[in-house]
Amino acid sequence: MTDQTAPTPRPGPGGPGGLGGPGEPGESGPPDEVDRIAQAWRREQPDLDLAPLLVLSRVTRLARHLDRDRRAAFADHDLDLGEFDVLAALRRGGTPYEASPGTLAAATLVTSGTMTTRLDKLEARGLVHRRTDPDDGRAVIVRLTDAGRDVVDAALAGLLERERALLAGLAADDRRHLADLLRRLLAPLDG
Repeated sequence: MTDQTAPTPRPGPGGPGGLGGPGEPGESGPPDEVDRIAQAWRREQPDLDLAPLLVLSRVTRLARHLDRDRRAAFADHDLDLGEFDVLAALRRGGTPYEASPGTLAAATLVTSGTMTTRLDKLEARGLVHRRTDPDDGRAVIVRLTDAGRDVVDAALAGLLERERALLAGLAADDRRHLADLLRRLLAPLDG
């Protein structure tokens, strides 16, 4: 008869209360690539605290998958990431779906030159329209066209479908908990 007792947990790479030993099966399954990387580092430099690597390397790897899925979802609608960002910023703003180029540049974290290039491309495709601000003849207002709204709505629906598939392995409570943890992690960085 085999021994059915659970193994005694040992402190993780961060010491007591750490994340578990790298390369060991965790609560959610067998070791992954990050565990294997951490195990190799632990072998080479056993005194290192690898707790940040165990979390943030997974975030980085997830971001790569998400970036690939986003690019594919937007490419299905002949958009790149930057073009989607502009259309989405206008759409989220609500009716009349207008903003200044400066507001759009700030919302999408790009320079005014980059925004001008994006707006030129989007306007050439009929997805946005630029006009002079009636209150200030030196300023420009960018407006989302009906075609632009249709494209951004379809691209967002495609993205959300892909993101749901990416999160399918997590229960709803786990997704909410993960969202809360990531919000706490990002708050000081975005604030």
